[in-house]
Amino acid sequence: MDTIWLTGAEWLAVLRIGLGLWWLESWRHKDKKAWFERGSGIEWATGVATRHRWPAVRRGFDLVVAPRPRLMAYVVVYAELALGLGLAVGFLTPIALVGGLLLNVLYFILMIHDWAEQGQNSMMALISVVGLFAMSWQTWSVDNALGLFQ
Repeated sequence: MDTIWLTGAEWLAVLRIGLGLWWLESWRHKDKKAWFERGSGIEWATGVATRHRWPAVRRGFDLVVAPRPRLMAYVVVYAELALGLGLAVGFLTPIALVGGLLLNVLYFILMIHDWAEQGQNSMMALISVVGLFAMSWQTWSVDNALGLFQ
């Protein structure tokens, strides 16, 4: 084939944008009223953490999340929104990629016993790593337009 539809850098931007849209979908489908008023997502996570096979996860959850369920609900919901927007438009992209990787690792560790969810977390983490090391913000991004992270 003599021509390639997109360059390698453009395909990396597509991957980054797709990851951003994935985070935005995670944010969109959440019942925010239930998360913010009842802490439904944190309630679910509490149930998972109390049965977790690793004592360090149970202790960490009890220390950080359990005492502040309302705050943690806001942190999770708005972190997913910020990651999605940052990656989709390519703003502060390296920070969003690292933040997304960390959030996926936390989700992965919390749900280590639930292999049905691990494919999504693994793929999102992998895309974050590829996007970070391949500098996916160099094409089709606000970062590139502003000359950030050259």
